[in-house]
Amino acid sequence: MTEQAEIGIFGGTGVYDAGLLSESKEITVETPFGKISDSITVGVYKGRKVAFMPRHGKKHTIPPHLINFRANIWAFKEMGVKRVIAPSAVGSLRQDLKPGDFVLPSQFIDFTKSRKYTFFEDAKVIHISVADPFCPDLQNAVSNAAKTINLHLKKDATYVCIEG
Repeated sequence: MTEQAEIGIFGGTGVYDAGLLSESKEITVETPFGKISDSITVGVYKGRKVAFMPRHGKKHTIPPHLINFRANIWAFKEMGVKRVIAPSAVGSLRQDLKPGDFVLPSQFIDFTKSRKYTFFEDAKVIHISVADPFCPDLQNAVSNAAKTINLHLKKDATYVCIEG
């Protein structure tokens, strides 16, 4: 049986280390979509089982357009992950957003062209709503945590994803 975790974190640029986890061990998960980005560190943080995977690999060798997102997400699904946190280092066209600002998006637009968009490649037709693409419980938890540490968090932004 695959190691289980409640929360999954996809580390991005600048987030490679799962050093906050206690009782940690590294595992790998086989998927029908190929190899995952790197081994997954599973451990405990404040009593919760957490899985951490650096999506660019531990040595930051996988560029964004070559990340096997389906394999990575499938691995977390196999581990029983119910909540996914995926911080991203991004740029902005808005002058009021400065380097170092934290933004909590409420919507996204996907302008990528080369990614696989589905897990369902057989005769199934599956529809999901993306009217509210982000988990409201997780959004509230992030917002409350930001308040607790006096971190100014910009909300109601739209994340626009492009190739690489």
